[in-house]
Amino acid sequence: MGLGGRRGMVVKASSSPDSAEPNAQIAPLRMESPIGQFLSQILISHPHLVPAAVEQQLEQLQTDRDTDEKKEQPSASGTDLVLYRRIAEVKANERKRALEEILYALVVQKFMDANISLVPAITSSADPSGRVDTWPSQEDKLEQIHSAEAHEMIQNRLALILGNRLGESTSVAQISKLRVGQVYAASVMYGYFLRRVDQRFQLERTMKVLPSASDGDRSSIEQTVGDDTRPSGLGDSYQAASSHPEVSSWSGGISAGGFGSGIKPSRLRTYVMSFDGETLQRYASIRSKEAVGIIEKHTEALFGRPEIAITPQGTVDSSNDELIKISFGGLKRLVLEAVTFGSFLWDVESFVDSRYHFVMN
Repeated sequence: MGLGGRRGMVVKASSSPDSAEPNAQIAPLRMESPIGQFLSQILISHPHLVPAAVEQQLEQLQTDRDTDEKKEQPSASGTDLVLYRRIAEVKANERKRALEEILYALVVQKFMDANISLVPAITSSADPSGRVDTWPSQEDKLEQIHSAEAHEMIQNRLALILGNRLGESTSVAQISKLRVGQVYAASVMYGYFLRRVDQRFQLERTMKVLPSASDGDRSSIEQTVGDDTRPSGLGDSYQAASSHPEVSSWSGGISAGGFGSGIKPSRLRTYVMSFDGETLQRYASIRSKEAVGIIEKHTEALFGRPEIAITPQGTVDSSNDELIKISFGGLKRLVLEAVTFGSFLWDVESFVDSRYHFVMN
């Protein structure tokens, strides 16, 4: 396992031992906690055993948490109380980081099970043309992960982001790396929302209790999901990037919004339009701080931590943006991966929470 900076987790692993390639890079984020490093080694040797290893680690985390909760807080004030609270805070932070990396390991393992390689950290390209997207597209595999109804929604999102360049897979554009990172993070959050509502849709369809939607709900869903699937819930890096100007160097430039005009009708979208405002707001939110944290860390590992500068007028100074050359096919691949990452994140968050409760809502 080659461990460099935080942006690289290089392991000898694949979806099966026979197909493993030396130095195959399976994820851009490096695991740092003891539990995360242990799971990294399991991903190297026996990726199919990761869920069982996670079960064991969650049992230990639960035992540790129960032990800490049973400890009596010192009755005396002063130094002892301050020290006690500081120790409790450190342990809570360690458990949070461990949970984040457990979620990440499970997401990576799901990609490996699907025989899909994650895009490596995007750095300066060695390609003669300067393009950074030298990875395989794997579009078919990424699209097969989702239901037919969710696939329709994903195609609508791609049409919003790429506009009339959706079919121009080989055309190359020079784009702000910060902006692409923002769209990636927003697409992860969109995928999380999409898997959440699709599960409910599939259940209610099976039970034959699907409601009918009214056109009057259209503006509500467009505003709520369009806003809440932006990366504004992340840390300061991509939160500040959310106000970055739209890329307009080509027709139909990147747009990080979730829904908008020109959307093709779909059964799942009609279903979501039937939600009341409170339900829609709840479904468009990331449930845990750990999931938010791993979205931010994975995005930063992939694109780097952006250098954000705020002007005296309160806007983002984009003068230091790094520009990258990427094809529209590469952009499509990134969005498809991000949506799938978000879908997997919803799945593994639910799995982990059923063993070790940490989701607040």
